[in-house]
Amino acid sequence: MSSQQRGARSRRLAVTTAAVAAAVVLASGPGFAAGTARVADPPAPTPTLTPPVPTPTVTPPVPAVPPVPPAKNVPAFGAYLDYGPRGVARIAELSHWLGGAELRVGHTYLPGDRWSNIEGRYGFLDVWADWRTRQADRMLVLNVPMMERNEENVSDAEVRRLLRRGAAGEFDRHFRALAEQLVELKVPDTVLVLGWEMNGTTYTHRCGPDPQTWKTYWKRIVTTMRAVPGQKFRFDFAPSRGRDAVPWTECYPGDDTVDIIGMDSYDQPSGLSFEEQVKEPYGLQHQVDFAKAHGKPVSYPEWGLFRNGDNSAYMRGMLAWMDEHKPLYNTVTDYCPHGVWQCAANPRSSQVYRSVLFGRTDGPAPEPTKPGGDTPAPTPTTPTAPATPTAPATPVPPANCSPVQLGDWVEYWLGGKLCLRFDWWSRSR
Repeated sequence: MSSQQRGARSRRLAVTTAAVAAAVVLASGPGFAAGTARVADPPAPTPTLTPPVPTPTVTPPVPAVPPVPPAKNVPAFGAYLDYGPRGVARIAELSHWLGGAELRVGHTYLPGDRWSNIEGRYGFLDVWADWRTRQADRMLVLNVPMMERNEENVSDAEVRRLLRRGAAGEFDRHFRALAEQLVELKVPDTVLVLGWEMNGTTYTHRCGPDPQTWKTYWKRIVTTMRAVPGQKFRFDFAPSRGRDAVPWTECYPGDDTVDIIGMDSYDQPSGLSFEEQVKEPYGLQHQVDFAKAHGKPVSYPEWGLFRNGDNSAYMRGMLAWMDEHKPLYNTVTDYCPHGVWQCAANPRSSQVYRSVLFGRTDGPAPEPTKPGGDTPAPTPTTPTAPATPTAPATPVPPANCSPVQLGDWVEYWLGGKLCLRFDWWSRSR
């Protein structure tokens, strides 16, 4: 850690301490009572066509089936668990639920509401960078919007104008600032999922209104960020599975500015089997073939259940697909309706996910002898299933209590918001 970083962290801690002290002094004055109260997590930016991340519900029961022995050369995996500090904390909890499985991937999103957040708001990325740098083999995956107002239903005509402005270099400074911050935080090898699901209609950074200009803009962003000294970024081109609004191949900007060919692959639309998701135009097989032709690894930054409910066949199929094709990484979207740990609505799929990944590490495992062989297959050691962790209940502040806004970092270390009671008059009578 450089002296400059130590100074920045010290200043932040000083500000944090001052804020807490000021609140306590205020609370201790005449007519006030203070305490900490658990309150709801801040809303998360929405990575797909789904509502913001809800507070986790009851964890599904421990599956009765024994875990499957690890596959050889298991790819790095993780989950999207929350966009802020609680997302980092839940990585260890999910690993515990999976019998100590090694979750090497941390995944979060930059909010796309304004440029200051796309640059990486001060303090937002610090906790993720700290998690990443604690072990050399970890991977930080960061979804980066290409436009502000990214989920505000901007018209196609306005998207065209914005893409032209971006392609002309008007927004370069924002991406340079982000790159410089990531390097300063000592995470220069972050995987950047830039302009994800560009083949759809949800985001302002979509490709459909002007594919040629979109590709020029992508190249400009990548060139700008790669020009920052010390960077080692990898850029992940990640459309949504299928044709969507425009074939994703029409948006591909070229091998020189793409390092990974990803795909967001949810269980949708209704009635589509996993086998059909593989074979459909611009589906999973097309992605694997396209990546091989371009000499790129594949990834699955977002995947999970969706339109077909608790579909254990999809879960089993997707896990087998990734074991076969060895993506660079995958991160399941773990909140309702997509998830398996923080969503009690999918018990059958949760059981499949947990049984397949229970106790997995990233190293090779001995392969059992095939049926009919002379040597009996070795019996894999079954890790002891941990007690099911208790999911946090929905926080409710005490009556007559007004939470004080101290910011995510202070609340994270306090374990909740500082709460000031204003019922002193009634209590003193």
